Amino acid sequence: MKSLPPMPKWVDDAGNFVSCTEKIKVMQQNMQEIYELAQEAFEDGLLMGCQEQQLRAYLTELMATLENPYQ
Repeated sequence: MKSLPPMPKWVDDAGNFVSCTEKIKVMQQNMQEIYELAQEAFEDGLLMGCQEQQLRAYLTELMATLENPYQ
């Protein structure tokens, strides 16, 4: 299975790099889990006969609708 693209250097709202090793590790683990779950759902959709472009568009839309509960 293909792996994630390289992780960015995470920054906070002030533009400072997030430098805590544990925070970065958690972000990497979370992104890997999201990738794997999305990949599985994508493959399932393809096997069920769904259109690839429609699946990609919906996954993109799904990410765009995430809400920030900390505003």
